[in-house]
Amino acid sequence: MRALLVTSVGVTCAAALTLPLAAPASSAPVLSSASARPPSLTTEPRTDTTDTIDTSGTTGTSGTTTSDTTAPDGAEPRAAKSAAEPAGSTQSLPLAPLAVPSNRVAGAPVVQGLPQRDARPFSLVGVVWDDAEAELHGTVQVRTRATGTTRWSDWQDVETHNADHAADLGSAEREGRTVRGATAPLWVGDSDGVEVRVRPESPAAEEAPGSQDRAATPVPLPEGMRLELVDPGEDPAPEPARGAPANRAAVPAVFADTPPTAALPEVLTAEIAAASAVNAEVAELGATVIPALTQAETVESVNLAPGAKPYIGPRPRIVTRKGWGADEKLRERNFGYTKSVKAAFVHHSATGNNYTCKQAPSVLRSIYRYHVKSSGWRDFGYNFAVDKCGNIYEGRAGGVTKAVLGAHTLGFNTNTMGIAVLGSYGSTNPPAAAVTAVSKLTAWKLGLFGANPKGKVTLVSGGSNKYRKGVKVKMNVISGHRDGFATECPGARLYKKLGTARTSSAKLQGR
Repeated sequence: MRALLVTSVGVTCAAALTLPLAAPASSAPVLSSASARPPSLTTEPRTDTTDTIDTSGTTGTSGTTTSDTTAPDGAEPRAAKSAAEPAGSTQSLPLAPLAVPSNRVAGAPVVQGLPQRDARPFSLVGVVWDDAEAELHGTVQVRTRATGTTRWSDWQDVETHNADHAADLGSAEREGRTVRGATAPLWVGDSDGVEVRVRPESPAAEEAPGSQDRAATPVPLPEGMRLELVDPGEDPAPEPARGAPANRAAVPAVFADTPPTAALPEVLTAEIAAASAVNAEVAELGATVIPALTQAETVESVNLAPGAKPYIGPRPRIVTRKGWGADEKLRERNFGYTKSVKAAFVHHSATGNNYTCKQAPSVLRSIYRYHVKSSGWRDFGYNFAVDKCGNIYEGRAGGVTKAVLGAHTLGFNTNTMGIAVLGSYGSTNPPAAAVTAVSKLTAWKLGLFGANPKGKVTLVSGGSNKYRKGVKVKMNVISGHRDGFATECPGARLYKKLGTARTSSAKLQGR
């Protein structure tokens, strides 16, 4: 029986909660001039809100924001933001059938999407739909316009996965929430124009004796599809540390290829304090970074039984949720835990590789908002994230040393942790720094729970498209997402590197 412990810790104490083939360009409407601007949306101040925009007409209509206290299903209430939490926003645009050409073959699939149009600035896109159990059988492609320019990108494929990243069926996280079906999110960078097309699959027509060739019936697309445009908001502004001299700022989170950009606030909101307090044993309240420890320091910090051999790797440096600017008001208030961390599942975020490590916090804030506000999850789905420069980030709230329940591997979220390497690694090799970071993180975190990175473990499936519920499955302690679910994640190139990660992780543990 799955163990789920949900707690809420008061912030006054020292300790304080899921987720193709290119179509011909001629299939979508285009403007008469490549440099022409598409129909405009009325621009409103950028606030923490979700706009549901009517796209039934041929021209853009102004986005409508929700009220302070109530909002329709799927919309996000407007809320005043603390200076300690960067504002962000989500624009939600319903998809509709695109113009049908006069020479369209009878029975050919009807493409849905949006013609080129203006939008308020955004950096990440994805498509969601009403039924979380429905699959999108088809291809999703988008193209975007860089903010303030007339330059449009090429068509980009959006990974159409849905159920492989999610809370387990029947779990407390899945029940009682408006969870939606969703594609993977795609990072596109700072943009203010978008075009999207969703083409359903068209299976081969069935042959029957004596029958003539008939047009195949296209696979229906999910109901209620809409495009989500996510603005991650600005990076946290530097602020003086609490108790520090007025002319001296605290040490901020520093990324591998960038100078410092953020510092500790003088005053923490209750939500930030709660998310930080669960890390009290490893960092000060409000810290943006959990510092690295040597092997000896790590062993000393862990309470071991007398005579026990410390198979645990040195603690790596971890950027906290405060460090990457998580808006703690978005997530579920409580934290969810399971009994142990017996295995680690490695993923890629499928958001593309077109980001710099300086932008990684923005990518994380965008994925976080997409998971919670667009997909309906309680928090960021993964327990940890790693960027291409090898920086490690705290993911789902609840404490980096604890067995926090995630929403990363459908059927195997219990007693495991999920690590997302930011990027797409189906045909691109993951950077060595990222693989090394996975080794360091697993050597430490798995070591806290006595797990051998080179070992095997038996897990009980909560139900997936690969293993039915209740089946006992023997897996590697460090596994890829595809080991528990029929998916391409974490990408063929990253999956091939997991053997190296296991060996390095075990060596760091002293095995």
